[in-house]
Amino acid sequence: MTGVYKVGETIIKAEEIPSRLKRYQLMPQFLREVILDEATASIACTEEEVAAAIEQFAAQHQLTSPEAQQAWLKSHRMTREDLEAIARRPIKLEKFKQQQWSHKVESYFITRKTGLDQVVYSLIRTKNPGLAHELYFRISEGEQDFAEAAREYSEGPESRTGGLLGPVSLSQPHPAIGKLLSVSQPGQLWAPRPLSEWMVLIRLEKFIPAQLDESMRRRLIEELFETWLREQIAEVGSLEPLQTEVSSVS
Repeated sequence: MTGVYKVGETIIKAEEIPSRLKRYQLMPQFLREVILDEATASIACTEEEVAAAIEQFAAQHQLTSPEAQQAWLKSHRMTREDLEAIARRPIKLEKFKQQQWSHKVESYFITRKTGLDQVVYSLIRTKNPGLAHELYFRISEGEQDFAEAAREYSEGPESRTGGLLGPVSLSQPHPAIGKLLSVSQPGQLWAPRPLSEWMVLIRLEKFIPAQLDESMRRRLIEELFETWLREQIAEVGSLEPLQTEVSSVS
């Protein structure tokens, strides 16, 4: 028998749910949650972990008493078992991430390191080539401070900071700037060069190599997880009804 649901005065048939999820732009989130439920189904949580997660959930939602928890459950049409299931999900998900990718972080870090290194650099941009060369010689000869020149002459928002930008990863600036910074030494001032409609002066102030500390490990595991999840969602594609054959018995 086909499932039928009622929301207010609206009758919704089960076969209508996929089209409604798409219409409400909820399909990607729905698929994400189903995939995660399947991936973490076999992962167990201890009673202590669940109790701590419920306590944290209650604190986040200001459910400071049993009465407040019951009122919240009632307003969300949930049971205590539903709440425990919600509390388990982030625990199981974190365990899943560690199981799948913690042993891959070191090699992934090596492949990503160039894009993770950070720099602090100074920039002056102007549409006047003559001014750009004049400023280059003034700064390189010590006749004018870079920050002072940037505040006075740079035509971009960096003028407000004396041309100083960063720390940023090497992948964040324009590719031509990032390439230049990657081969610079701290304090190195580059002669003016064209970039789009600008002439730019660039000086590397500080190079900050990426370190595989605990914060970086968490970031990279999250990157690996999100990449995997996008692939899973793309593979699933959508929510489609199962076609079943009904055989008649004579």
